[in-house]
Amino acid sequence: MAVTTDIVATYRGPAAVIRKLLGQGPREDRALVYVMAGCLIVFVAQLPRLSREAHLTGQEFDMLVGGALLAWIFIMPLVLYVLAFVARLLGRVLGGHGTGYGARLALFWAVLASSPVILLHGLVAGLIGAGPALTSVGVVWLSVFGWFWVGGSLAQERAQT
Repeated sequence: MAVTTDIVATYRGPAAVIRKLLGQGPREDRALVYVMAGCLIVFVAQLPRLSREAHLTGQEFDMLVGGALLAWIFIMPLVLYVLAFVARLLGRVLGGHGTGYGARLALFWAVLASSPVILLHGLVAGLIGAGPALTSVGVVWLSVFGWFWVGGSLAQERAQT
């Protein structure tokens, strides 16, 4: 099944999609692709905001893009790996039966599956700028991301390995 179909299905129920992905067996290569694709989409979503910021402040657009590239493509995947590790430790303390791979998959998939909303956030930031619209879209993205991550994490922690 296509990733886009799974992303749409995640909006209906993140737990079912995570269970399906876990049923395909542990594939670290797939998890790495999910986190890298998600971070790439978040990086692309930053470009309209960076363009607006460069125009309004007179800063160099290339420098802003370079910083965002470093942050989202090189540093953020490592941060997400650490965050998944902490989530798995928390799951173990709370009596979960998940795996490290499941914790990574739940987090990485939440980043990728919530990417359509983060793209909208980037457009609003670039076209409208700071204000109630940007805040509203940010809250929607955070809610969607949290729902996907918590739902996926609970599903993988309840899985019997």
